Order: sequence, then structure tokens, then C-alpha cells
Amino acid sequence: MESYALKIILAVFLPAALVILFTRVTYHHVVGLVLTVALIAASVYAGYTHTWLLYTIDALSLTAGFYMAGKMRERTKQEQNQNLE
Repeated sequence: MESYALKIILAVFLPAALVILFTRVTYHHVVGLVLTVALIAASVYAGYTHTWLLYTIDALSLTAGFYMAGKMRERTKQEQNQNLE
């Protein structure tokens, strides 16, 4: 897994997917973001991520995942409110 192109592809999709997954599990998008940031920090500490380009791509993916998780949570709340009425 030393291919730089593979690391870039994973940095684009994996953080956003993890934020959404953790949001679905914990029912709170901020907790999902914090858990994902902790995992990324652990991977940086372990030495798997070591360029500023990968840090930037991870941050953009985290932002996109946080936005999508917030929208998903908003939509779920609206559906629950409609079902109660």
C-alpha cells in the first residue's frame, strides 16, 4: 500500500465515509467527526500520512462528510416530525 495515488484516493473517500458511518452509529454528527479526526490523528502519528497534500485532502473530505452527515441528520429529523403529525 505504498502507492501515492492509492493514498490520495483513500484520502478523498475514506474520511467522509467514516464521518457518515460514525454519525449513523452514534446519532450525532459532531461525535462522528471527532471519532474520525481521532483515527486520522492516530494514522498520522503512526506515520501513514506524511505530506501536506494528504493532510489537505483529508481535511476537505472531513468537511464534506460532516456536511453530508448534518444534512442526513436534518432529513431524518424532518421525517420523524412528519410521522408524528
